[in-house]
Amino acid sequence: IDYWSKKYDWRCFESQINKLPHFRTTIDGLGIHFIHVKSKHDNALPLLLTHGWPGSFIEFLRTIPLLTDPTAFGGKAEDAFHVVIPSLPGFAFSDKPKETGWNSERIAKAWIMLMERLDYKHWVAQGGDWGADITTFLGQIHPPGLLAIHLNWQFVFPEKIPEILSHDEQRAVDAANKFLTDGSGYFHEHSTRP
Repeated sequence: IDYWSKKYDWRCFESQINKLPHFRTTIDGLGIHFIHVKSKHDNALPLLLTHGWPGSFIEFLRTIPLLTDPTAFGGKAEDAFHVVIPSLPGFAFSDKPKETGWNSERIAKAWIMLMERLDYKHWVAQGGDWGADITTFLGQIHPPGLLAIHLNWQFVFPEKIPEILSHDEQRAVDAANKFLTDGSGYFHEHSTRP
């Protein structure tokens, strides 16, 4: 508490956030906030980044300069991206839906509309946590122009766990079961309370 009340510099962090180009648009009746950072490299590939839950665009702050200007960090101009980071409905500066139904598939469709509005003909997408679920739907819908998706922090469980497991596989199953019984209380709370 001492750090947050006496040492944390909100104004410095606020200044970092305010340096970014923020936008809002209405998609499917909902106000959607997004950050759009264009690379100085003309042939940069548009990249849609979708944050997780409960997260925000802040997850990507350190990544933006690396992606938009790789030459400043020893990379190549052809590795540059134009970065689009929307805020999930109800997060950051996006409106909270007044109706149910804003699931991962609907959000994916909203992101497709966003990329079309930005007039991107070819683009790629990345998502982690709930962003991975949304990005998976982008891949399944496969709109014209979407070249590839990248996922991280995606939960995949087999329908049936094999009876015979290696030592490492058994440790992984045991750890997953322990997490489900002892470590997922936040999930229950967040899924039942706004």
